[in-house]
Amino acid sequence: MSLSSAVNTAQAIFRNTGEQSSVISKNIANAGNANYVRRSAVVATTMYGAQVVTTERAQNDALLRQTLDSTAGSSGQETLLAGLEQLQSLLGGNDYELAPSTYIAELRDSLQAFAAKPGELSLAETTVNTAQDVARSLNTASEGVQSLRAQADREIETSVATLNDLLAQFKIANDAVTSATAVNGDPNDALDQRETLTKQISEIIGVTAVTRTNNDMVLYTADGMTLFETSPRTVSFERIIAYGSATEGNPVYIDGVALDSGAGGNTTAQGSLAASLQLRDEIAPVFQNQLDEVARGLVTVFSEVDPLTPGSEMPGLFTWEPATPPAYTPTAGTVEPGIAATITVNTALLSSAGGDPMLLRDGGINGASYVWNTTGGSGYSELLDGYVTGMDADMAFDTAAQLDDQASLMSYATDSIGWLEELRSNATTASENKAAMLQRATQAYQNETGVSLDEELSLLLDIEQSYKASTKLMSAVDEMLSALIEMAG
Repeated sequence: MSLSSAVNTAQAIFRNTGEQSSVISKNIANAGNANYVRRSAVVATTMYGAQVVTTERAQNDALLRQTLDSTAGSSGQETLLAGLEQLQSLLGGNDYELAPSTYIAELRDSLQAFAAKPGELSLAETTVNTAQDVARSLNTASEGVQSLRAQADREIETSVATLNDLLAQFKIANDAVTSATAVNGDPNDALDQRETLTKQISEIIGVTAVTRTNNDMVLYTADGMTLFETSPRTVSFERIIAYGSATEGNPVYIDGVALDSGAGGNTTAQGSLAASLQLRDEIAPVFQNQLDEVARGLVTVFSEVDPLTPGSEMPGLFTWEPATPPAYTPTAGTVEPGIAATITVNTALLSSAGGDPMLLRDGGINGASYVWNTTGGSGYSELLDGYVTGMDADMAFDTAAQLDDQASLMSYATDSIGWLEELRSNATTASENKAAMLQRATQAYQNETGVSLDEELSLLLDIEQSYKASTKLMSAVDEMLSALIEMAG
């Protein structure tokens, strides 16, 4: 080996180790950064000798796709479960002690006690007070359901705004990637940024990423709609401020096409957006229908009838708005939207409003023609017994509430809680499973693409040895040159 070639070799080693050290230092600096993908300097032999020809990024497309899918699924499931737990909390938590079914059972117990001693005014007042608890529980639950829908609407609005912002940032990162790739530059930092944005987007809406020429990326939703291709598609939504039982939420449009909501306790929602739509448009309205059907059943069971004119129903223990002719009582077997929000105890029975709670025993809430206990007997209990029987007798319910269309009022109210609890239980199990899948997918991806400090430090030691070898070579060249100079002198 000539002295000049030895010098060139040493210089190449210095240059290569410098570039390798720079890459490894950057890896070590980002060891705790979950959004950083490890780099490695690739050394190859060229006509100019060994040199760093490129910096490779430890990318794994298959594991990235799995991570994106798991992220979207877990985010959607978590959003759904949070909404269901909010409904459960509204009804008193795990024991459902604030649920209408709990107070309805107490009302039946009060009626039975009153029927056993129909001459006791205190029992009459207790029964009416319990009926007020029933009405308040339905009012509160209905208000909470609509509040949940309004909250979901706000979250949808926020998610849409965030999604549009992320897509705008995605375009900048994607343009940087394609530009650097086209001129054989270094796109790695831009690739990291684009990947981070893709993960954030997948939390809101599930995406499939397809890479084209020059590392250009296209994003599709789980439904196959184009979300980004060269430029972001417009995601639009118009929020509704206040919700009632008959209010229908506005859809989310992606480039003019409505986004589907999730379905089921183990939701099909990919991302929080579809799960919020499911809460707002599927789960909450069905539960509201169940509350309205329970309220309608109460109005019907406790309606007052003229003893001489069967079929002449008028509001009895419970009334509602608008309980005016011709709708004194709601239509049998048909949801009356919003009745749970307005149901109340008839003021004619409230002592605090100048009413008489004993009218529940005797009849006459709607005038003398509706009196059943015409003799004024203190032991009269026919109406009270009839109310208890009516609460346990089958009646028609609307199938829109997704429960049995023939059931007793008592069992229907209990089945409504069972429906919600089953949904929440399924969502809880699915949330745990999907969170575990996300953890495994993330761990597998990070194992393949993340930085290992042990590995990087080991590489640094190898580079150090190369550097030492080159310094020894330079020292030897220096000695040889010094010897030649001395000989020439």
